[in-house]
Amino acid sequence: MKKISLIKLAVIALVVTIFSACEKDAGVGGNSSIYGKVWVKDINASFTLILNRYWGQDQDVFIVYGNNKSYSDKVSTNYDGTFEFKYLRPGKYTVYAYSKDSAGYVETLNPALPLLPVVKTVEITDDDQEKDAGTLDIFK
Repeated sequence: MKKISLIKLAVIALVVTIFSACEKDAGVGGNSSIYGKVWVKDINASFTLILNRYWGQDQDVFIVYGNNKSYSDKVSTNYDGTFEFKYLRPGKYTVYAYSKDSAGYVETLNPALPLLPVVKTVEITDDDQEKDAGTLDIFK
């Protein structure tokens, strides 16, 4: 009888150890969110004059979960430039949008890629957090 109870105890301890060691990485499945806004500066072709400034409507914003090598999700901004990524777990995230390269650096390296990412990093430390990524300033 004691052998059965010791075996049960050992199995329970093993199961608890396995489940407590399984730490979830950054990504979907939680109750947290990251939000922000995109601010657009329309500029002339020579990048010498800002023609207009406004909150970016229907701009793509990307998020990378943890140390992933490519983007994990993408959303579009709404009418006032706001974006939000919902249902995130605690972890580190990278949020970015693409902007024209005002210095022309990327264009000189590869004319087919005239865009640069505008990047913000955000860390969610607890479940059920709303984190502000701030404003992504882009040139168009």
